[in-house]
Amino acid sequence: MKHLIGAALLCVSLPAWAQERLTVALDWTPNTNHVGLYVAQAKGWFEDAGLAVDILPYTDTSSGTLVATGVAEFGILSAVGFHSQRASGADMTVVLAVVQHETGRLVFNGEREDIQRPADLDGMTYAGFGSAWEEALISTIIRNDGGEGVFDTVTLGTSAYEALANGSVDFTLEVSTWEGVNSVLLDRPQRAFRYADFGVPDQHTTLLGGNGTWLKQNPDAARAFVQAAQRGYQFAANNPAEAADILIAETAGMMSNPDLVHASMVALVEGGFLQDPGEPVGLIDDEMFVNITQFLFEAGILRDEDGRQLTELPDVSSWFTNDYFYFQTDG
Repeated sequence: MKHLIGAALLCVSLPAWAQERLTVALDWTPNTNHVGLYVAQAKGWFEDAGLAVDILPYTDTSSGTLVATGVAEFGILSAVGFHSQRASGADMTVVLAVVQHETGRLVFNGEREDIQRPADLDGMTYAGFGSAWEEALISTIIRNDGGEGVFDTVTLGTSAYEALANGSVDFTLEVSTWEGVNSVLLDRPQRAFRYADFGVPDQHTTLLGGNGTWLKQNPDAARAFVQAAQRGYQFAANNPAEAADILIAETAGMMSNPDLVHASMVALVEGGFLQDPGEPVGLIDDEMFVNITQFLFEAGILRDEDGRQLTELPDVSSWFTNDYFYFQTDG
C-alpha cells in the first residue's frame, strides 16, 4: 500500500535571501524521463522556491555515483542501479518516483513466427547492455513460461536496436516509452513480453534520489526542490504536448527528433506511467519497493561494499521517503 502524505497546496519556498544552488545529475542524455525538471526550470518554479538549480549534462560517471559522493545533491536514477549501489552502502535516498510502473519490456521482431511465448527464446541470441539484472530478468521470464532460461548474449548497448531490426539478434530489452515509441515511428513492427506477466515484480523504473547526508542537513531546501520538481512532473502529466515543447526548447537542440519527444510524452501519460488515478505524481509505493528488492536479492544481484553477495534481505525502509512532497492530483 502506498503511504499517502498530508495535503499542502503550495510548494515550500525558501526566503529570497536564502537562495541555494543545487545540482541535479541525469542518468542519460535528456529524454522525457527528465521532463519535470526542465518544466520546473522553464516555469521558474525552482527559482520561486529559492533555489538556483543546475541540471548537469550526462557523463560517463553514473548519476548514482555523483549523488552518493555529494558531487550532485540530486539525480535521476535507474531503479536497479540505485538498489545495487544502495545495497553496497551508497549514501542515497529516493525522494520521488518518476514513473509509477515498469516501462521496460522484452521485444522481438513482430514478424517472427517462431517466437510466440518466452519459452521459445531458449537458445536464441539476446542483444544486451552488460548488467547482471538482464540475466536474472530474462532467465526468470523464460523459466516462468516453462523454458530452461538458457540463451546467448552479445553486449551491444544502444546498437541493440539496429541489430534487432536487421536480424542480427533475436531479442532485446527496451523502454517502451522511448525505444518502443521510436520503433513505431521507424515503422519497425515489434511484439513484446511484459515482465510482470511472467513473475517479475512491477517497479518504479526511474527515480529521483538525493544525497542522504545532504538531505538530513538541508530539509527545507530538499523539500523546496522536490516539490518544485513534483510540480513540473504534474504539469507534464496534465499537459504532455506543452511539456514536450518545453523539453525540446530547454535542451537547446539536443532533442533531434521532436516527433519522438511528443510521442513519448503521449505514451507516458496515456500508459499511466506518470501518475496513478487519485494519487500524486511521484508517490513511492513501499510494497513495490520491497518486492523488487526481494527479487534482486534472491537473484544474487545485491552485494555489500566488499562485493560480497548479501545473505540477508535488506530493510529498505530508510532507502526512500515520501516526506518531501505534497499531495496534489491536478494543476
